Amino acid sequence: MSNQRSPRAGRKPAPEAGAPGKGTQPKRAPKPRSARELALDTLLKVMETGAYSNLQLNRTLQEAQLARADAALVTELVYGTIQRRASLDYWLGQFAAKGLHKLEPWVLELLRLSAYQLLYLDRIPSHAAVNEAVVIAKRRGHQGISGMVNGMLRNMVRRREELVPEAIQADSPAALLAVKHSYPEWLVKRWIDRYGFELAETICESGNEPPHASVRVNVLKQSAAEALGLLKEAGYTAELSAALPSAGIVIDRGGNLADTDGYREGRWTVQDESSMLVAVAVAPQPGMKVLDCCAAPGGKTTHLAELMQGKGKVWANDIHPHKKQLIESHAQRLGLDNVEAITEDAAKLGERFAPESFDAVLLDAPCSGFGVIRRKPEIKWTKTAGDVAAIAALQGELLETASSLVRPGGVLVYSTCTIEREENELQVERFLEQHPEFDLDAEWNDAVLAPLREAGVVDASFTGCLQLLPHHFQSDGFFIARLKKRL
Repeated sequence: MSNQRSPRAGRKPAPEAGAPGKGTQPKRAPKPRSARELALDTLLKVMETGAYSNLQLNRTLQEAQLARADAALVTELVYGTIQRRASLDYWLGQFAAKGLHKLEPWVLELLRLSAYQLLYLDRIPSHAAVNEAVVIAKRRGHQGISGMVNGMLRNMVRRREELVPEAIQADSPAALLAVKHSYPEWLVKRWIDRYGFELAETICESGNEPPHASVRVNVLKQSAAEALGLLKEAGYTAELSAALPSAGIVIDRGGNLADTDGYREGRWTVQDESSMLVAVAVAPQPGMKVLDCCAAPGGKTTHLAELMQGKGKVWANDIHPHKKQLIESHAQRLGLDNVEAITEDAAKLGERFAPESFDAVLLDAPCSGFGVIRRKPEIKWTKTAGDVAAIAALQGELLETASSLVRPGGVLVYSTCTIEREENELQVERFLEQHPEFDLDAEWNDAVLAPLREAGVVDASFTGCLQLLPHHFQSDGFFIARLKKRL
């Protein structure tokens, strides 16, 4: 029996909570947020919570279910506003009487994304960018804030022709590049010291370009040429990768390549071209025992397993338990049964496995990530010089453990997705000083080295380690070193 009280006889029951009563209007559904509002919310979450821009953006787009054009605008505004933050702040500062530092975070982000449209997106009419900024400011603030936003942006429109790189006033070459290309000055100075002014500027410019899409072909199921044909038949504009033509394909405006029949059928994996070169540097052979120390999400692991033709075994380790299932799902999708995913702190792998028990060990180490700035632009603003030093110390610890697991005559490959010398060349130099049983190995497959020579990445002095910069193949910046343990 119900324990709810029955209404008194002859009296109508009261309407349920939330139900419209007599003489009332049903509540209207909230008005969908515009593309610019969604971009603003995403920018605020990235700034306030430290979320990766690509992950937060994906969540926003999945929840909003926007039309393709609106989704593209949100994506452009989020990445562009983060990417160009320093430049935007420099120009906005010309119109902020009391400076930008006193503005509420949401107001500053609104001004930045509006200024980005005015200065970098010619296809968007200036009045559209200004008017919607004012509407958002009124909705979120008060008349004073909307008036200030309106005034600053309209002044920017009036003086648009003056806001050009030639007008930047800076007291040093590093400060000039920092404003011109929107990077922290400390980082630009490091790159100038390392690479010289011209190359540092090229790196900065390349890091601001949109990333292109690429896939790695599962050659156990078809050749790269066959996969290229399938993609073209499906309407994609695609070509073989200049960095790895044997397995890589570059796609122009590919959309979500993980939502394709070829991906679901295990014919290819979404992976950056530079990242593809890591497994081919390991050059594992069928039947080998191979360890990938920091494996998630599994791109390099599955590439290793493919190169081994499904024979032998790859242990794929990651410290995060939830990543184990991700690695396993990728291996299953690709039809690879020679992968075993495990969960362990990479620094403790020496406790799990016997010394010198692997033919090849890959340490794709945690790093500052300065090679993937075009994909995760917030890295520019969240990392510090202190972070680089701390990460380098961790890498050294992981190298100690990884190297102890390599058998005599075996291979150790160390890689990062950064272009920081302290994490790359100097890291390897320190390791070799402490481990004379290892040598750099320049005996890479010539089919791998040929495209690298043509792109100017390596020359006759190649010793076994290479630094890919973002402009070499318009792909990620990556460092790869192959070392061999003496017999």
